[in-house]
Amino acid sequence: MGRKVKNEGPLILENVEIIDAGAEGKAIARVNEMVVFVPFVVPGDVVDIRIVSRKRRFFEGRAVKFHKFSDMRVDPVCSHFGICGGCKWQVMDYSRQLYYKQKQVQDNFSRIGHLEFPGIMPIKGAAHTEYYRNKLEYTFSTHRWLTDEEMNIPPEARDMNALGFHIPGMFDRVLDIQHCYLQSNISNRIRLALKDFAINRQISFYNIRNFEGDLRNLIVRNSNTGDLMVIVVFGTDDPGRIETVMRFVSDRFPEITSLFYVVNQKHNDTINDLIPVLYSGIPHMTEAMDGLEFRIGPLSFFQTNSVQALELYTITREFAGLTGTETVYDLYTGTGTIANFIAHRAGRVVGIEYVEPAVRDARMNSELNAISNTVFYSGDMAKVLTSEFIMSNGKPDVVITDPPRAGMHEKVIKSILEAAPQKIVYVSCNPATQARDISLMAAQYRISKVQPVDMFPHTHHVENVCLLELR
Repeated sequence: MGRKVKNEGPLILENVEIIDAGAEGKAIARVNEMVVFVPFVVPGDVVDIRIVSRKRRFFEGRAVKFHKFSDMRVDPVCSHFGICGGCKWQVMDYSRQLYYKQKQVQDNFSRIGHLEFPGIMPIKGAAHTEYYRNKLEYTFSTHRWLTDEEMNIPPEARDMNALGFHIPGMFDRVLDIQHCYLQSNISNRIRLALKDFAINRQISFYNIRNFEGDLRNLIVRNSNTGDLMVIVVFGTDDPGRIETVMRFVSDRFPEITSLFYVVNQKHNDTINDLIPVLYSGIPHMTEAMDGLEFRIGPLSFFQTNSVQALELYTITREFAGLTGTETVYDLYTGTGTIANFIAHRAGRVVGIEYVEPAVRDARMNSELNAISNTVFYSGDMAKVLTSEFIMSNGKPDVVITDPPRAGMHEKVIKSILEAAPQKIVYVSCNPATQARDISLMAAQYRISKVQPVDMFPHTHHVENVCLLELR
């Protein structure tokens, strides 16, 4: 297909076919051997691309005109598509989303890890592609993102308050969300009601530039047992205003089972180092999974797609192939979900996690489920997992590792190799770093199984479970 490059003004590439789906949810085109990343398009689209950024090895652009729509394209359900940074693949048929997620795993293992592996098992797709998350965090802001039409409104007449999500790449601009399809509709109702109440009562929204304002964040969590947790984060410690807001939320939404508030006067949004105050209800939610119960506090981590989490943990347990006698190490155990999930099929489970509050949750969850063969340690993984630790806790027969996106530290990999378990089950939210890590173990371990799982429909993210067996 012919392509023409305009050299006057902004660089426009004309009649370019999108050929692939790539990193960070962007699609890929290639013009004169130069890779061009374009968001909000799908393979098969033919478009004109305005270049917005030029790097040495690639360009980034935006589609400004469509000449042909791809057969893979579908209509997005969300009115915020194209502005909001989430759900970038919403215009791609879900079956094709799954294809490209599996291809991502294949490409990372082949091109990054240069690994030998059997055929990748078909990706486990999600039964629900909307309203699947159990947690969302919204931001109050005095700097609302304005459409082109709204920019024509005189500044003094603009409503600049927003409660929604940050615009990608812009720390101080928030998109005011009307309806989000990620979490059950109660989340939308609470957000809209609290926003209107605050505006009517002249309770200020947070100004991130000046670090001032009453309302800062709203966190909504729900569980598969019907529990509903709401956390309101305030930027000022004003007892009167806090009481006014919390009383409104409590009275308006009696279905809330755990209502907290946090005062955050720091220059960042992290609340993990702060103390949530229970305003009403009980201090935790409960998730049920495979006959187990997991208590989740306001700061506790839990997989944000409960249904697919069960798929992920079931695969992990099956790959481990436990008979009831094994010593299992669960690295990066978090709140001990996997450790407790597999415990009844293991002899002993040793969990290690950096975050001390998460370790406390893990121990509590073992106690809640009458599990007595788990033990949990907190600390830096690279410092905890030593030969002395292994001597003290017993050599692992199986290692399960579920590290953050950055993957495992080389010292951790070295310790695993020295321990030489018969099996390693590597769970990852980033197949690129997973492939890198596995390549460092390839001389000692062979890949037996690879199973991708889709935890986040309409995004490029994919979880991947890999079974490594000692050669």
